[in-house]
Amino acid sequence: MTLPAPTIVLFDMDGTTVRHINPRLLGLLEVLDDLSFKIGKLFTRAKNDAAYSPDHEPKRSKSLLVHRALHKVRRKPVEQIVQPCPGIYALLDLVAEHELPVGIVSNGLGKGYGHDILVKFGLDKYFKTAIFREDFSKSKPHPDPLLRALKDLKPTITEDDVVWYIGDRHKDIIAALAVEEHLPATVVPFAYGLNAAMAVLEKGIEHKLGPDNIIMNYHDFAVRTREILEQEIKLKKHDGAERRPDLRFEAYNDNSPIAAE
Repeated sequence: MTLPAPTIVLFDMDGTTVRHINPRLLGLLEVLDDLSFKIGKLFTRAKNDAAYSPDHEPKRSKSLLVHRALHKVRRKPVEQIVQPCPGIYALLDLVAEHELPVGIVSNGLGKGYGHDILVKFGLDKYFKTAIFREDFSKSKPHPDPLLRALKDLKPTITEDDVVWYIGDRHKDIIAALAVEEHLPATVVPFAYGLNAAMAVLEKGIEHKLGPDNIIMNYHDFAVRTREILEQEIKLKKHDGAERRPDLRFEAYNDNSPIAAE
């Protein structure tokens, strides 16, 4: 399967852009986040997502209190908690080289955690927008966080846009696929690691996902991505070369200066 070249790239943070030195802490964060999402569904009346808009101001969520309490308890500098995933800079440098708009979308807190991580590891220079738990009302697997990031990166998304979203959890894949229900763009989810890979396999037939949507190594994925982007450039140049003779013919018929050459 040939993957379409991206026009926008989004990343999850924990487990995708950075990995936890103590995996148990990441596991605890994920369990609490999943639990808060399920509890929220039980106590919140179902709403029609067709009327949903990322323009709505986010409401303060009770799950924020859990996140804040956990981050206060740890009281450690972020560099003692996480480290960049191997090879992530190779991919980010490649995306920056091709001047693609890039955002990070996380269910985790930004203040005192996410923003500190981005600055500490020099990741902030790559991301034009960073959406964290304080910035939305509905957490992933709802597409709200991704939609807000896309709105920041490009206010008007068209059917020509191709959004790549990389995440390491089942909910990341579900959130990415749900974006297409709200926007005309093509959305290509990528599973980084085994947890999200199961979601790709689960949704494979229905959404035409397969092994190409699974990332096990960022260095290898960066090489593959470069090939996709360079191929896209060649196709655009080829299309332009095919159109030029037509333009010259029209100019000749219009008695433009070209006709006098």
